Amino acid sequence: MTSAKTPLLALTGVSKRYGGVTANAGIDLIVDPGSIHAILGENGAGKSTLMKLIYGVQSPDEGQILWKGQPVRLGSPADARRLGIGMVFQHFSLFETLSVVQNISLIVPGSQKTLGARIRALGDEFGLTVDPDAMVHALSVGERQRVEIIRCLLLNPDLLILDEPTSVLPPQSVKKLFETLRALQAKGMAILFISHKLEEIKDLCDTATILRAGRVTGRVTPAEHSAKDLATLMIGRAMPPPMPAVARSGGELRLQISGLSHDNDDPFGLPLKDLSLTLRSGEILGIAGISGNGQQDLAALISGEIVQARSARDTLRLMGQPMADQGAAARRALGFAFVPEERLGRGAVPDMSLSDNALLTAHGAGLVTGGFISRAAERAFTADIIDRFDVRTPGPQAEAGALSGGNLQKFILGREITLAPKVLLVSQPTWGVDIGAATDIRRRLIEMRNDGAAILVISEELEELFQICDRLHVLHKGRLSPSLITAQVTAEEVGAYMIGAGPTKGAAA
Repeated sequence: MTSAKTPLLALTGVSKRYGGVTANAGIDLIVDPGSIHAILGENGAGKSTLMKLIYGVQSPDEGQILWKGQPVRLGSPADARRLGIGMVFQHFSLFETLSVVQNISLIVPGSQKTLGARIRALGDEFGLTVDPDAMVHALSVGERQRVEIIRCLLLNPDLLILDEPTSVLPPQSVKKLFETLRALQAKGMAILFISHKLEEIKDLCDTATILRAGRVTGRVTPAEHSAKDLATLMIGRAMPPPMPAVARSGGELRLQISGLSHDNDDPFGLPLKDLSLTLRSGEILGIAGISGNGQQDLAALISGEIVQARSARDTLRLMGQPMADQGAAARRALGFAFVPEERLGRGAVPDMSLSDNALLTAHGAGLVTGGFISRAAERAFTADIIDRFDVRTPGPQAEAGALSGGNLQKFILGREITLAPKVLLVSQPTWGVDIGAATDIRRRLIEMRNDGAAILVISEELEELFQICDRLHVLHKGRLSPSLITAQVTAEEVGAYMIGAGPTKGAAA
């Protein structure tokens, strides 16, 4: 048993290196029983590596991990689970073609009948209600998260690690999750909570450890600091003030979708039904929604990755021209640019240099002359992006796959912005990006809007949409809500649309 004075988990001088890169350097961390402890830091600060060390995915090069006062060596996640450490990852690890109880039985011993009863009992006790016999593909994102948490709880952990648990949840589900976490805390469980949402940290967590460049730079009580103070402590500099919008009347109509429908080939996917929206110059339009409600297909239809039949060519008009039956190249020729959700594979080729990745969409910006690539122009173009968008990388010849997620996102966004598009589609612009980089990305988008660009943002970060968007629609089960003026609706009202119970207040004509 752990005494009141013995930390549940203690790390002393823990370091981890990958080649010449030090991800964690001399980390000291204490997690007390029954505490909700936040880990704060920018992208690349070492948070993910630290969680991998605690959960047994990686082993430290130096230092010691103490569990209930005793030194331990964690060779695998199974070792961590046996000790009493559970983890819910940001990306869920459930098989969609299996039921809830079948997924849980892959890790938790017991018959499916016994497990089903335990799942229901835990659901009743902690507000994690879910049908054990339901197929995972039929569950909402919030319900899938409950399954992940229940799977951990059935192993009776003393420590639960949550990585960005609210990134895909509407406000109503976040409130319910926090009630559950406080109930678990009241039972004596400790929780390690990783989030970029500083107001949530202030609301939920007792203690926060701050990482910067792989080192612990501070320990604070979040409730005693403002979100602005926490951001400054985390990134080591004051956050710039938000950029105001420039008041505009109706600009040029640049993107129009009218009665657009699409049948999904994925048996678990959703068809898009009779979608209509307009986007004008000098405007940022947001698409809100819980993951899995048709966002990826919508982005593919607008970008030209999915091409409609010629008979439906008028369902999407770009710069006044019918384009639903035209591919990505034709749309880019009209001044369209796209930042996809998947950075590696769609936004950039991992094994290619940043210079060659720049060439993929910027070849028409003077990088190719007479059919020949100008390597000097390519390097200069790439170096300019690296400099202006603060991409942390050794240089233009670095491989895209070697960059952190946040830095790769800044590079891809910088590449597209540098092309000065008339219409920009950005999908999940700050997903997994720290507060400093996210603030800079949002400022860049607002600058573009103020300069007259038309921008469509698909995001599951509701706070982000309220910060930068003039209007928004909610995509739910393949259908769009009415146009909502962000200044006239609340997050709770938008959240109601996200779960299929939308009000009418704030709808724009």
